[in-house]
Amino acid sequence: MAAAATVPASAAALRARRLPLLALGFVSLLGGVLAGLARLGLAVPLPHLDLAMLHGPLMVSGFFGTVIALERAAALGRRWIFAGPLTAGLSGALLVAGAPPLLAALLMTVASGVLLAAGVWVWTRQKEGFTATMAGGAACWLVGNALWLLGAPVSAAVLWWALFLVLTIAGERLELSRFQPPNRWAGPAFAAAVAILVLGAAVAVAAPEAGFRVAGLGMLALAGWLARFDVARRTVRGSGLPRYVAACLLSGYAWLAVAGAVALAGADPTGGQYDAVLHALFLGFVFAMVFGHAPIILPAVLRLAVPFAPRLYLPLAALHFGVALRTIGVLSGELAVRQWGGLANAAALALFIVMTAHTVLAKKAPARRIP
Repeated sequence: MAAAATVPASAAALRARRLPLLALGFVSLLGGVLAGLARLGLAVPLPHLDLAMLHGPLMVSGFFGTVIALERAAALGRRWIFAGPLTAGLSGALLVAGAPPLLAALLMTVASGVLLAAGVWVWTRQKEGFTATMAGGAACWLVGNALWLLGAPVSAAVLWWALFLVLTIAGERLELSRFQPPNRWAGPAFAAAVAILVLGAAVAVAAPEAGFRVAGLGMLALAGWLARFDVARRTVRGSGLPRYVAACLLSGYAWLAVAGAVALAGADPTGGQYDAVLHALFLGFVFAMVFGHAPIILPAVLRLAVPFAPRLYLPLAALHFGVALRTIGVLSGELAVRQWGGLANAAALALFIVMTAHTVLAKKAPARRIP
């Protein structure tokens, strides 16, 4: 009995250390969502007017950077790696509070440097393609943050930020693809897609529209690779959580292809196609991955069970509906349609958080006795 009692206590102590880091990430998420809605011309409360211009750094570095760095630190169990989620979380919170962006950019650069060091540390112990890809994603985050720190426009940094997320996801899927039947073309095709993406990000520093076109080709290539070689093709035929995760992944790959097609057609940073590319990528692709992996990551990071419930399909459907509305609004030039798409996406994120929290709390609550 004594040994069994120590397990919950240990889990509670772990959550007490990690929950504040996750909370910092959610401060950035809230600030980023409000900033995004404000950029659409919607009247939303903002802590300060400059926040609307910080939508990208808040979402990528403040939220995703904190969450991904926290997941990596929890998986590796090295104390020094927790400096990554701490500095990323603080950077976003400072932006929301109105601190100088230069300070936040410096902290974001430190956070990405820590994550890159962790990625290299893993790669030296397991020299595989997937560990190199995830370390490469951290390197892209560092490049994007360094560009922003040095005063480059967001259009020069945003593809590097995008590659941070895309390569992190792709590296994880590459790892799982080892359970598929071997194919001699899988490795070279994956490497080619990644090389095109990195080339596009590099070109975009000096010529954003040309860089986006090149990156669009890479997005299409990677989306095709994921659709062909990912184990989700098989697990989607299952049931319960595996089927839900596969549905999130496959639907996200479709949006990655849409982002690539629109970028390849032309995405001038001053035009609407630019907005369509970024939100098909960050919302349609990346957040679909978040929805699918949350029931797996939360137990690993916070020792909280997240039982699968079919109602989780509802926020996923709302997410895709919102991205579709936003894309249609951009391509048709209808601002009102874009605004409704933005509101639908914000509602999808809120609904997913509420449903996940309710599922966790319902699982922990003791069952009532019927008198």
